[in-house]
Amino acid sequence: MSDQTRGEARLLDALTTKGTAFTEQERRELGLLGLLPTAVKTLDEQAEHCWREFCSRRDDLDKHIYLRALQDRNETLFYRVLHDHIRESLPIVYTPTVGEACQRFSEIYRRPRGLFISYPDHDRLDEILSNRPRRDVDVIVVTDGQRILGLGDQGIGGMGIPIGKLSLYTLIGGIDPARTLPIVLDVGTDNVELLDDPLYLGWRHRRIADDEYYAFIDTFVSAVQQQLPDVLLQWEDFATAHAQPILDRYRDRLLTFNDDIQGTAAVTLGALHGAAKVAGRPLSEQQVVMLGAGSAGIGVLDMIRREMVNEGLSEEDARQRIWVVDVIGLLTDDRADLTDGQRDFAQPAGRVAGWGLKGRAQLKDVVHNVDVGVLLGLSTAAGAFTEDIVREMAGKTQRPIIFPLSNPTSRAEAHPAELDRWTDGRALIATGSPFAPVERDGTTRPIAQCNNVYIFPAVGLAVTAAQATRVTDDMMRVAAATLGDLSPALNDPDKPLLPEWADVPDVAVRIAHAVAKQAVADGVAPERRDQELAQRITQVRWTPKYPGTADEPDQ
Repeated sequence: MSDQTRGEARLLDALTTKGTAFTEQERRELGLLGLLPTAVKTLDEQAEHCWREFCSRRDDLDKHIYLRALQDRNETLFYRVLHDHIRESLPIVYTPTVGEACQRFSEIYRRPRGLFISYPDHDRLDEILSNRPRRDVDVIVVTDGQRILGLGDQGIGGMGIPIGKLSLYTLIGGIDPARTLPIVLDVGTDNVELLDDPLYLGWRHRRIADDEYYAFIDTFVSAVQQQLPDVLLQWEDFATAHAQPILDRYRDRLLTFNDDIQGTAAVTLGALHGAAKVAGRPLSEQQVVMLGAGSAGIGVLDMIRREMVNEGLSEEDARQRIWVVDVIGLLTDDRADLTDGQRDFAQPAGRVAGWGLKGRAQLKDVVHNVDVGVLLGLSTAAGAFTEDIVREMAGKTQRPIIFPLSNPTSRAEAHPAELDRWTDGRALIATGSPFAPVERDGTTRPIAQCNNVYIFPAVGLAVTAAQATRVTDDMMRVAAATLGDLSPALNDPDKPLLPEWADVPDVAVRIAHAVAKQAVADGVAPERRDQELAQRITQVRWTPKYPGTADEPDQ
């Protein structure tokens, strides 16, 4: 919408409105006289008012709905409220509350946002993409709703994830909200409860088969390439069976990455970087156990293996230090049910032959027989890190590194307070969902949350500022390393392994600069000096302020 738009259209345009902050002169010039109450408010006053309203809401889902309504009404005010209260608002805008919002998407649906691309319209994708609200787009987040957090198939309700992710691209990375586009690919759902739900807003059909599915994805990507050739396309919450093949198929054809695979890996490696230094034992000397063999877990292990190699190990030596357990048991090379990615981390069956087991080795067996120093969970198996397992691990290492990373909170493999108690306060902990600080000996210890928000907004800012054409593995590795170097635990072992939420926007700028430099070094961005990259990052960053006013959050 043009800045010259007048009257009610200007007042109701969420991207350009100021609401009650329109000055008396602006109200006269823009045809707004009589359309607003008499009082003229500042952005500060509006944000304070909204925060009081937010705090009065009865539960987290109600708060989520309130913030989404505010975003629909006034984007600048929405982001100013979030900016002023990052720590309190992040769990509401995104995990864990967004999980419930996805489950109840059809029930709480108010206004359209983004594009709903349904399989029955597969021959009209160019037309659908042309109907996008804004012509210029820097970042697309797309999902098919099949594997939403740890909640499984949510069908069209998965749209809550791209909407939430893009809010964080703007809040943390400074991507202009007018240049973002959430998309859900409605290819049906296998969630019988949704198919039977009279309120469900999606296509009432079982999910399409793989041949049809991949052809549909290909048509979608081709339409995006034709209309938005420079856009960053982020894949989000696709099922394990589809996530890696989609990434492999398109990563060398366009500017794209999968946040569940690469973003999760980068933030986890960043937290491990700090934890290993505190423990006084580098990753290359650790035995690492992962519970969960989905695309996210394999992505994390792939980056850990590369880091071990960077620290001097051979590929084979690094692989021998990594143990993966899925719902059946330990991944070994005699199993016929493994994907290519899983097989890459399968241990030789002979390594466990002497353990005296009657069946497949389980997590407790691996911890019992291996000198485990790092225990990671991306299994969505609540409580899988039991007291017996954790105590045995803690008996083998002075500073056990334990990351229960599954989302949402209800699916965590263990709670930090339990881990702290079972290890007598020695565990170095990071989680996937937000948890309360741990109290020990009169000291409050915040728990780091391995939230991908530390990574993907910075990557979006970097590729936008640097005009990158690809997202390389080294760009993600540099993002992880930069995050790890900023770990508060490096200066104080009682501090969390990752920076405070209030510091995340500044952290994003530093990561973005490092990633942009790596993009240039990798030859996927125009040649620019460091100072030029820093200037471009500053130039492209959007901040929540009204044009022509002094209202602006502290940077």
